[in-house]
Amino acid sequence: MTAIPAPRSGGGRGGRRTNWEKWGWIYMRASGVLLIVLIFGHLFVNLMTGEGVSQISFGFVAGKLANPFWQWWDVAMLWLALIHGANGMRTLVNDYVSRPKVRAALKIALVGSTAALIVLGTLVVFTFDPCLGADEFPDLVLSICTA
Repeated sequence: MTAIPAPRSGGGRGGRRTNWEKWGWIYMRASGVLLIVLIFGHLFVNLMTGEGVSQISFGFVAGKLANPFWQWWDVAMLWLALIHGANGMRTLVNDYVSRPKVRAALKIALVGSTAALIVLGTLVVFTFDPCLGADEFPDLVLSICTA
């Protein structure tokens, strides 16, 4: 007969272990609240202030991405949303994939794709140059590029 260790006893491996499911659950709730604030702040500034939706253009986005406050706002939104979504997908994989090798492969693919999107998105936000290509398309150059 196999003995089942008591809850919160460390899983029977002699010592404390990190409960990743608990921390994943806590992350989903905390990131969800932060994402609501970040997303509705983003929507309010883009759609309700100034000229509303008609103000959104390449120049508007370029102007926002030139401001460090909005860079960090967008990066926080990007990181939280991607990790939140990846954690949700991890939960689905754990719940519905029964074969261990397939489950492991899907989790590796999930971590890899999330990491790649985080790196690429962060690079785009912090290295965005609205004047890139101004020589090839002079009729599309923003006024800030000619100065």
